Amino acid sequence: MAHGNEFDIIVVGAGHAGCEAAAAANAMGLRTCLVTIHLETIAQMSCNPAIGGLAKGHLVREIDALGGLMGLLADETGIQFRLLNRSRGGAVQAPRAQCDKAAYRLAMKYRLERMPKLTVFQGIVAEVVVTKGVARGVKTLDGAVIEGKAVILTPGTFLNGKIHIGLQSYPAGRANEPSSVDLAEQLKRLDLKVFRLKTGTPMRLDRNTIEWDSFMPQPGDDDPVPFSYRTRGRLLNKVLCYQGYTNAATHAVIRRNLDKSPLYGGKIKGVGPRYCPSIEDKVVKFPQRARHQFFLEPEGIETAEIYINGLSSSLPYDVQREILGTIPGLDRAKILRPAYGIEYDAVSPMELLATLETRKIRRLYLAGQINGTSGYEEAAAQGLMAGINAALALRIKAPFVLRRDEAYIGVLIDDLISTGVEEPYRLFTSRAEHRLLLRIDNADRRLMKYGRELGLIPESAWEEYEAKRGRIEEATSYLKKNRLKTDSGDSVTFFEYLKKPEIGLKNVLEYGKFPVELSGEESRYIESEAKYEGYIRKQEREVAKAVRTDSMKIPKDVDFQKVSGLTREAVEKFEKRRPATLGEAKKIPGMTPAAVQNLTIFLEIQRKRGASTAHVSRETRPDDE
Repeated sequence: MAHGNEFDIIVVGAGHAGCEAAAAANAMGLRTCLVTIHLETIAQMSCNPAIGGLAKGHLVREIDALGGLMGLLADETGIQFRLLNRSRGGAVQAPRAQCDKAAYRLAMKYRLERMPKLTVFQGIVAEVVVTKGVARGVKTLDGAVIEGKAVILTPGTFLNGKIHIGLQSYPAGRANEPSSVDLAEQLKRLDLKVFRLKTGTPMRLDRNTIEWDSFMPQPGDDDPVPFSYRTRGRLLNKVLCYQGYTNAATHAVIRRNLDKSPLYGGKIKGVGPRYCPSIEDKVVKFPQRARHQFFLEPEGIETAEIYINGLSSSLPYDVQREILGTIPGLDRAKILRPAYGIEYDAVSPMELLATLETRKIRRLYLAGQINGTSGYEEAAAQGLMAGINAALALRIKAPFVLRRDEAYIGVLIDDLISTGVEEPYRLFTSRAEHRLLLRIDNADRRLMKYGRELGLIPESAWEEYEAKRGRIEEATSYLKKNRLKTDSGDSVTFFEYLKKPEIGLKNVLEYGKFPVELSGEESRYIESEAKYEGYIRKQEREVAKAVRTDSMKIPKDVDFQKVSGLTREAVEKFEKRRPATLGEAKKIPGMTPAAVQNLTIFLEIQRKRGASTAHVSRETRPDDE
């Protein structure tokens, strides 16, 4: 690549956020440059090579419905598949896959290198070129300038990254990879609010030195559920995972060595993840627990490395060895890679618009862990949305923003920009008010139309979706037309009978012959629609009402001091943020419902006065005759 070439969009960092951003921009026809420190570590899974889980699996389904890559590659490189919460309702079921770490990385690299509008370039970005408040490119450590019209930063944990193993620490963005110091310092000079976060990873063990009989096998599902709507063929489970537990001796070793922990010794200033704590954090915060579970998960087919999910630590190497010695079955295990903690800079996501563009610098977008999130899935979702919105901005088209009732992606981004983060953010189904509407079985119904409009969904995938929708509608119509008699003698439709908690579609089919053959996915969708029907309709009415209210425009010249009942603090917040709609006003941090209600009443009065004035003036103007 000639460094003087100008691109439309430059993506900095080729982790999960960067890959999705670059792929989206390419698919939308924008000349894109993806800059990464090492071409060999594109889409590297720095922690567990697993995709999905509760809420995270929902995100991957949504990414796929919009035309992203993560779900497709998880299916392609997965080595064990499970649908979590299979025995519970459809709203909280979610797929999870253990992937082959190396295969996933290579599969992503293969696809990116064949995208016609995308150039992948190895380099270390030291600076974003900003001209008159607009991002215009990047400068690498070797002094090369890559020009562009928009920049998307997805640096993961590399900004001022520092690795901690015991009381020893060294600069790194990931084990044995350089930290990004210059870029981190520039973001502070650009007046972006920067703060420190911390995460960590467990040791990797040699599979050949583990006594597997000491642990409980955790097989995959007999009938795996894919992430991607584009996946064809049956998924295969190729490995077993295993469950184990720590014990009193383990906890005693940890307590005895807390003075050697950088977290408890004061060396780490960043805040760690509440929902994925280190083993020393668990022992200290839950002293009543006699044991903590962990899982032994293979990192791939061709590697001997085993990931210990649940045993993340930043204690010294010799203490890590001592910990393993207390666990039967791991007492002779060899450590291939020690566990470590990593501290890094993040930018307050409240610096961002809903498009993930920074408020202070136009055409500069941030996505992934730089926004304070944790997890591959949260990063990929942000990258996809940043790539889409950067492309739309350059095409001078309306931005693409998903509401909270439309997608978990909407919940994720709204949470970030509205309330910010104080610790690494993780998505949960409980964060969504309308989770009955946001199931994995209807992600295509919710979002694929947008993916098609944006040019991210191929026509063949859309035709298959239309055929699927036709089958579901035909089957639903059949269920609503045909009736049966219950044991109590009542006559009910098949659809009403399906509402019973203990009844599944297979039970209903004992009373009649279906007009179409449905897949497992289609059957789950129909069951969820039947069982949740009343709740779904109620939520849809609530959403419609909220959308009407939230979309009410606030005039640019409104004088908030004239709004009756507002406190001085509320007036200052409104004047500082200048919300364009009531929906934006609600999301101002610290804004009270009473203040928003007063503003709503004021706007309604102004609107009615304006309408009345317009009506009178129209009647009295003679030239209207």
